[in-house]
Amino acid sequence: MRPLPFLILLALLAALPEAMHAQDGGIGQKEQERIQERKEKDEKKKLVKQRKNDRKRHLSHQDKATRKRIRQNTKRADRHGSGHHRDPFLKRLFTK
Repeated sequence: MRPLPFLILLALLAALPEAMHAQDGGIGQKEQERIQERKEKDEKKKLVKQRKNDRKRHLSHQDKATRKRIRQNTKRADRHGSGHHRDPFLKRLFTK
């Protein structure tokens, strides 16, 4: 046998598996979307936890009377909703 055609055939056979598996290395679009959704969910959860910790730290810096006032105003706001005055019209009219 001649060595040159044998070497060429050997080189082609060695390169063949690389050409066949060229597309198998990456991840699919669905998997990439799942990873992105998971990352967004984790970031959202982390942000909620950070806000909760910030609020807790803020309240820990206040004295007892201020914390009580904050709780009362929050309850009143939750009862009446946004856009309403904190006191009714007649109560504002006849006080002072």
